[in-house]
Amino acid sequence: MSAVVIARQLCKRYGTTQVLSDVSLDVAQGEVLGIIGPSGSGKSTLLRCINQLEGVDSGELYVNGEFAGYRAGKDALHQLPDAEVARQRSATGMVFQRFNLFAHKTVLDNVTLGPMVVRRMLRREAEAHAAELLAQVGLRGFEQRYPSQLSGGQQQRVAIARALAMRPKVLLFDEPTSALDSELVGEVLDVMKALAASGQTMLVVTHELAFARAVCSRIAFMEAGRIVEVGTPHQIFNNPVQARTRAFVQRAATPEPTH
Repeated sequence: MSAVVIARQLCKRYGTTQVLSDVSLDVAQGEVLGIIGPSGSGKSTLLRCINQLEGVDSGELYVNGEFAGYRAGKDALHQLPDAEVARQRSATGMVFQRFNLFAHKTVLDNVTLGPMVVRRMLRREAEAHAAELLAQVGLRGFEQRYPSQLSGGQQQRVAIARALAMRPKVLLFDEPTSALDSELVGEVLDVMKALAASGQTMLVVTHELAFARAVCSRIAFMEAGRIVEVGTPHQIFNNPVQARTRAFVQRAATPEPTH
C-alpha cells in the first residue's frame, strides 16, 4: 500500500514553545491511525500541519504524493502561492472538535459549498453527491434544516459529510466527540466506524480509547511534541514498550473515583 501521508522530522514552535519535535510518521492508504496522548502533547497541531492550517518550521511533509506547501527548486524550497496550497489542502478533509458549520446556511448548502467553490462542481452534481453523503451519515431528509435545528451529534455528522464532499484522500479528525454530550458520542463514532470499514484513510486524534482499540489499524502515542511509540492497538494497550505509554494507558483505563 502506498503512503498517503509521510512526515519526516517535523518541528513546530509557537514563540519559544516547541510544539512538535522531530515527528516522523507514515500513514498508508486505507489505514486508520489513532493518535492519543495527554493534552498539550501536539496531537491537534500535527493534524493542522498536515491540513496546512499551520506551517512547519522544519522537516518534510508529503500528502498524497506532494510536498506540502512548497516546491523544490535547484537550491532552495519555494513556498507555494495560496491557490496551490488550497488545491493541495483539498486532498485532506478536516473534522474539528467544534462543528464550524455556517449557521446562516442550510445543511445542504454547508455540504455543497466546498465542492462548488474549490472544485468548480456544478450545483446539480454537488447537491446529488451531498444527498448521498447525508444519507450515509444518517441524515437523509435534513437537507433544508439549519445548524441551530440540529443536535450536536447531528451537526458533527454534517461536518463529516462536508469533509467527505471534497472526496479527500485522507480524513483528519481532531477530537470529534469531545464537544458532545455523552449520549450523542455513539452516533458519531458509528459513522466513523463505517468509514473505516469502507477503506477511508483516517487520522483520528481521540480520547475514546475503546474506539481506538476497536477500529484503528495502528496507534501513535504522543507526549511533549514527540511520538513516543507507535504500534498495533493490542501492543499499545496491552503490552506497550515505553514506560510513559504504559502509564498513560493505565491511568486512562482507571475509572474516576466517585464522591
